[in-house]
Amino acid sequence: RFPGELKPARIADRRVRIEQAVNCPASFYRYLYREVGSKYNWVDRLNWRDDEIWAHLAQPHISLWIMYYENSPAGYFELKQHSDSSTELAYFGLLPDCMGCGLGKYLLTCAVERAWATGANYIWVHTCTLDHSAAMPNYLKRGFQPFKREKYFS
Repeated sequence: RFPGELKPARIADRRVRIEQAVNCPASFYRYLYREVGSKYNWVDRLNWRDDEIWAHLAQPHISLWIMYYENSPAGYFELKQHSDSSTELAYFGLLPDCMGCGLGKYLLTCAVERAWATGANYIWVHTCTLDHSAAMPNYLKRGFQPFKREKYFS
C-alpha cells in the first residue's frame, strides 16, 4: 500500500514485457476483460459499446497496461487514480493459459511500481471470494494489507 511495503517479485525472462496500451482497440480491451475475468464473474463491462470503452480509456486518470509473453497477451492491469491521490488497481489478472508460471507475481509488482510512479499516496485493490485462489496470497506477499471485509449476497 505504501512504497516501502512493496515486496517485489522479479522475473528474469526476456520473453516477458509490459507495455502501456495507448489507443487500445475496443475489441482488444473487450477480449482481455472477457478472457481474464470470465471465471471470476467479471460482467460489468461485457456489454460496453466501443465508444464507451474508448471514452473510459481516454480518461486521464485511467491507464491500461498489457503483459506480453513471447509477443502474445498474457495479462493486464488497469490503474485508476482517485482525487484523494490514491491509486486503485481496478483490474488485474492473467489469461488462463498463463497462470501457474509465476507471471502474476511479476505483473502485480509492475502494477504497484507503475502506480507509485504516478504519484499515488497509497495503492489499493478490491477483491472478493470469487477471485482466483492465488490472488489474495499474491496481494499479501507483495505487501498489501486487508483493510475492510464485506459480505455480498447474490
